[in-house]
Amino acid sequence: MRFELISCEVLFREMCDAVARSPHQVNVRFLSKGLHDLGGVGMRRQLQECVDDAPDCDAVLLGYALCGNGLHGLQARRAPLVMPRAHDCIALLMGSREAYAAYFESNPGTYFRSTGWLERGKTLQQLVSGAHVGSESLPALIERYGEENGRYLYEEFTRYRQQYQQLTYIETGLEPNRGFEEQAQAEAGERGWRFSKVAGDLRLFRQLVNGDWPGEDFLIVPPGGRISASYGPDIVRQEGGSS
Repeated sequence: MRFELISCEVLFREMCDAVARSPHQVNVRFLSKGLHDLGGVGMRRQLQECVDDAPDCDAVLLGYALCGNGLHGLQARRAPLVMPRAHDCIALLMGSREAYAAYFESNPGTYFRSTGWLERGKTLQQLVSGAHVGSESLPALIERYGEENGRYLYEEFTRYRQQYQQLTYIETGLEPNRGFEEQAQAEAGERGWRFSKVAGDLRLFRQLVNGDWPGEDFLIVPPGGRISASYGPDIVRQEGGSS
């Protein structure tokens, strides 16, 4: 089979490892982490252009989670769209949304790092347990959203950031040495947070590019259908198109 994979560059190492092991032909297009800064509508617009430009293939794979509704409304064209059922890439790195939820429940106030977050995503807004945590300044938020809304968003973002008490490094086994872990530990020290490490799980990456898509973990949207945020435990659902 032939797949077209469109993925965030923050997942570069994990996706490359999975593609190298796939029995299928997988063409990969990595997009800048800055796509998230466009907001949900802008991110979806850019992703739709990539989907529309994809050559003939058996399926277009999305190396993204719902990502702040950035995939909400994305439409399948000539080939099905396939994406993992997850709010954000931390769940992908930990192997399932259930594993992520269980860890976060036991370790509230946790900020996460991985190889991709350290080498490509340090300035990226992080999604934590479904909450969109911004890193923009107050003037930038006011300029974008207006005085009242900008101040409200800044207060919410600041309040949430103040709840961080721990930085957890997700170790996937793809690290060339301890350099990434040491970077994460140093960052935790600079911020006055506890440091911890958790073993990641690359299962979802490998299943995605292997064509192994159980319904509980992946959404498959047929041509003509759209991805829609479900706001339930399934995270995303199909809207329109044939079943």
